[in-house]
Amino acid sequence: MKNRIYIKTLCLFLSTFMVVEEATYSQEVETNWYPLVNSVDEHHIPSVVGMKDWLDKPAGKHGFLKMRGSDFEFEDGTPVKFWGVNISSERIFSDAEIADQYVSYLTKYGVNAVRFHKFTWYASKGDSSTVIRQDLYGKMDYFLAALKENGIYYGWSHIYGHKLGPADKNRVLAYEEIVNTKFPWSHLNGTSASLVNFAPDLQALNIELTVNMLNHVNPNTGLRYAEDPALTFIELQNEDNIYWGAMEETLNQTPSYRKLLCRQFSDWLLIKYKSTEQLKESWGVENLPSHESLEEGTVYPVPNHSKFDAIYFEAENSGKELPQHYLDKAEFLYTKQMDFYNRFVEAIRNTGYKGTIVGSCWQAGSGLTHFYNLYADYKTGFIDRHNYFGGGVGGHRMQVGEYKSESMMTKPGSGLLSTGFQQVLDRPFAFSEWMSLIPNEFTIEASPLIAVYGMGLQGWDASYSFGSDHPYFTPTIHSPGGGVYNTDVPSQIGLYPALARMIYRGDIKESPVIHTRNVSLMQLASGDLGFSEQVIQEHDVKSFKSDLPLESLAYGRVVVDFTEKPETTIPFDTEKIEGKEIVSATGELTWHTSEKGFFKVNTSATVGLVGFLEKDVTYEYDILDIETDTPYAVIFLTSLDRKLGIEESKSILITTLARSRNTGMKYGTEKSELIEVGTSPILLEPVELTLNFKSARNATIHILDHTGIRTGETLEMNHGYAKLSGMVHQTFYYELVWEHEN
Repeated sequence: MKNRIYIKTLCLFLSTFMVVEEATYSQEVETNWYPLVNSVDEHHIPSVVGMKDWLDKPAGKHGFLKMRGSDFEFEDGTPVKFWGVNISSERIFSDAEIADQYVSYLTKYGVNAVRFHKFTWYASKGDSSTVIRQDLYGKMDYFLAALKENGIYYGWSHIYGHKLGPADKNRVLAYEEIVNTKFPWSHLNGTSASLVNFAPDLQALNIELTVNMLNHVNPNTGLRYAEDPALTFIELQNEDNIYWGAMEETLNQTPSYRKLLCRQFSDWLLIKYKSTEQLKESWGVENLPSHESLEEGTVYPVPNHSKFDAIYFEAENSGKELPQHYLDKAEFLYTKQMDFYNRFVEAIRNTGYKGTIVGSCWQAGSGLTHFYNLYADYKTGFIDRHNYFGGGVGGHRMQVGEYKSESMMTKPGSGLLSTGFQQVLDRPFAFSEWMSLIPNEFTIEASPLIAVYGMGLQGWDASYSFGSDHPYFTPTIHSPGGGVYNTDVPSQIGLYPALARMIYRGDIKESPVIHTRNVSLMQLASGDLGFSEQVIQEHDVKSFKSDLPLESLAYGRVVVDFTEKPETTIPFDTEKIEGKEIVSATGELTWHTSEKGFFKVNTSATVGLVGFLEKDVTYEYDILDIETDTPYAVIFLTSLDRKLGIEESKSILITTLARSRNTGMKYGTEKSELIEVGTSPILLEPVELTLNFKSARNATIHILDHTGIRTGETLEMNHGYAKLSGMVHQTFYYELVWEHEN
């Protein structure tokens, strides 16, 4: 092992240097913040935080992944939860050296699954859009085999708008119309996005590409991908559905496909109503424009969830029934979505693939369209959703200007956790894209929130943060390319050694179902849900309003149940979430709602404290008391043993993190505007922490460096008492080793 004494010396030197620099741009930043000391080459070195031995390798040893009610299980009955990351675009085609770095990095931080996202854009062979180049297959094959060998599962989110190629020209209805489409979101220019949900010719391309990939033999494993149980899921399409508002923009540029959709809808209506006269009688003359004709096949179903929402809320606010034309359009679009998904699933199953499938991961407005879309995903496979929190004027990139300076601690159930309102009773639930976005300074709360309340209390089954672009800590809080989506920082993946252990060991009990919203197809067809629910969407950021309070998510597991017949949804008993704290139904979690908010985790193997904390306040747990001077922090004490709790194990990992910034970052006085983005290195706010174990035992606490390796420095815990100072030790990792008792 390399000598690590230089780390402390370098930290002290850089800290002293930056005291002078910081004072010139921000008086708010304390002068004791310390720089991240990070080496790209160190993540393969064995360390205290490393979790390589925790992964059950090789991936696939228990057979294919299956849905067992609301949970994931492998074919042999072994239960599993996935705590993963997204790796996007051409990175799946990395050279072997980079692939090996990723394997070392991900296994160290306890990642047991990767969602490979939107990668077929970069892989077409010649003019074809359905065949991947052989040289790129070679790189992908090596990467996926290396992950499998080391116990890391993977899934394919391979299609995000299928880009057509010249070889498709004679295979589709209107090739030139599609390849010339232009949008504000340029990455979808020239793709079949949205149209594919009803157009059989475009569906055939998506299906052919996927089947070709499943039939490809990975020479490193000797298996077709359809035969490889390390492939846990196939996603039919990313962030798309037939109600997506962007479809109207697409249809305006593709008149041939608009004509096709109108013909399909008119045929559907003709079967139901027989004639234009009966249609007008049901809809009302005013709801069938004069230029639309049933017999001529020109009735337009308005596939735009925003327009459906407008009618839905108008009816809800006025107390009137939804108009029949709305109900027919919503139902028709659902049937087309199901036609596509059923066709796609059948083709996948015909390859022999036995793993799980997800339809898509995107919302569809509020009310009926929202639940029709959720039901389509339910019938197709497990439920998967995306959400983000925060962000600024730069959108996908970090830049100066206004941003949302918010914390999810102030409102239990808000932000990312509110996505759980889409969990369905008898399906696994995955959160395959999420992140609290910089320059918001409270991003560190996101991973613990998802791990504790999502994967734990709510019983979610998979999480894939978005995203990992580098197999090491990046030098700035934004990605080197300027992006705001960055898992590869201490405030995100740096917490995984604690959170992954907690998840895999099952420290947090799953709550029983404490509330169910009942939905049936009969209710959707009639327009009478019996409760109100709204999805508010600002691009990638979604929030939810419902008759069910958001705070219920901090109390226990809430679900949607798709019933055969209409069943009444019983109102939630709000008494359970009133007062200054919400104690979970399991008794292990407490969300304090006074002031700015924080939550506590109190189990035998993991103790946690997340949010806005007060000086001179003792936070009491079953096994110890904690005090801290740091006003906003994440603190976890986690057993390093795979089975034993904190007091029974030989040692525990202590993780203490607070805010982080780039060097030279500057915020406006109101903390809602970024003045300067800053540069490397990352600066970390130190956490001051006092521990007082009730057992009054002695222990040695090892100071770890920023990659989790012992520095050689220690301090003693006498009679259960110790004080940890991030300001002095300039680290966020400690290892507590109990004194041997004779």
